[in-house]
Amino acid sequence: MGQNDLMGTAEDFADQFLRVTKQYLPHVARLCLISTFLEDGIRMWFQWSEQRDYIDTTWSCGYLLASSFVFLNLLGQLTGCVLVLSRNFVQYACFGLFGIIALQTIAYSILWDLKFLMRNLALGGGLLLLLAESRSEGKSMFAGVPTMRESSPKQY
Repeated sequence: MGQNDLMGTAEDFADQFLRVTKQYLPHVARLCLISTFLEDGIRMWFQWSEQRDYIDTTWSCGYLLASSFVFLNLLGQLTGCVLVLSRNFVQYACFGLFGIIALQTIAYSILWDLKFLMRNLALGGGLLLLLAESRSEGKSMFAGVPTMRESSPKQY
């Protein structure tokens, strides 16, 4: 088998794979982009008391205010994830998740921790991709990934 035959076979396989998975790829891509928010929201549910106690100890704000913060954080993340995955109000969900990133950066004092700062920048980049995809007029085969074919400024 020559190199051209191998390339043709690989292209045929990729084409067939994309035809079969085309309807699932946007959902999988969105899930990948918001997976950190989903995991963090679920973890907050299971570590409620630890999160509340940490906020209360760090900020000396009291049980009620610390509980309210954890609840707002949990609700904001899980609601944003549900909206993004269901493709409803994606722009508002992205802005809400941007707010959660800013809130966590302040509340957990992670602005000066390089590891968490880089994590938050990566999360913001994923949200920007979702925002660009949701604002584009044309449907892209890959949700959240701007394509080179379309030259709309919204894609970038």
